Amino acid sequence: MRALFFGTPAISVPALDALHAIAEIPLVVCQPDRPAGRGLELRAPPVKQRALELGLRVEQPLKVKTPDFARLIAETNADVALVIAYGRILPKAVLEAPRRGCMNLHASILPKYRGAAPITWAIVNGERETGVCLMQMDEGMDTGPVFSTHRIPIGEDMTADELYVELGDLAARVVREDLFRAVSGDLVAREQDHAAATMAPMLEKEHGRIDWSKPARAVHDHVRGMTSWPGAFTTCAGKGLKVLATKVATEQGVRGAPGEITAADKWGAEIACGAGSITLVRGQLEGRKPLSAQELVAGRALAKGMTLGA
Repeated sequence: MRALFFGTPAISVPALDALHAIAEIPLVVCQPDRPAGRGLELRAPPVKQRALELGLRVEQPLKVKTPDFARLIAETNADVALVIAYGRILPKAVLEAPRRGCMNLHASILPKYRGAAPITWAIVNGERETGVCLMQMDEGMDTGPVFSTHRIPIGEDMTADELYVELGDLAARVVREDLFRAVSGDLVAREQDHAAATMAPMLEKEHGRIDWSKPARAVHDHVRGMTSWPGAFTTCAGKGLKVLATKVATEQGVRGAPGEITAADKWGAEIACGAGSITLVRGQLEGRKPLSAQELVAGRALAKGMTLGA
């Protein structure tokens, strides 16, 4: 099997390794190097770093909707292109260039959570399972027929960062078990139920703002889903407060006004929600380093009676 690979972030790397074990890879495509760190020096994406370690050719086009790029893909004479978290929409000319087209590893149970951020939104919405689908790509947003679906549970306290790692490993398993069978025709793709589709839009910074009027479980799901980008946040005495980790204290009753700190002592801080309350485990005040809730209380950054998000 001769297969191209499209991917950019760390979640894509296990699938690249799995593909390298079962196929010839004439080309790896990822997004351009980006400025990172305090010095804003250009940094290669994880897929590029791993591809170069494997001795593979890498291309990082600024644009994919050009005749030259479509020609480059066609000239590889690939059987298939495997895509996972590449980060750009591929045009029809690229989708149709390999003999069996392009196949995508999508990190949700389609047709739920089509779009750019399925991992985050599945957690924020309180889902208890997710998975990876191997699908045939078309010109729509994750609308193509699905060859296989592999599921895993989402733990009640699992963060998006933790789920990201597990889904990357699961995607590699899907490559080993299903890709060759899909390319050879042994696996038949089935159309999605488009009427049941839900979307997982691209994340923006404002998505991280906590709505304390929601029930405690929903607030907790929001915090762990937004970890670590864009990050859950609120305000405290007029300053920004990143909420890095929480636990559900209780899901019943009204403990105080939404966002009110109802307890702040040597055990930490409890915050009222629309129903129930959460325990703050770790936070970071604007311009300060991350601290435990106990340290924030001891330093008088948090005190009983304050209202977060006011």
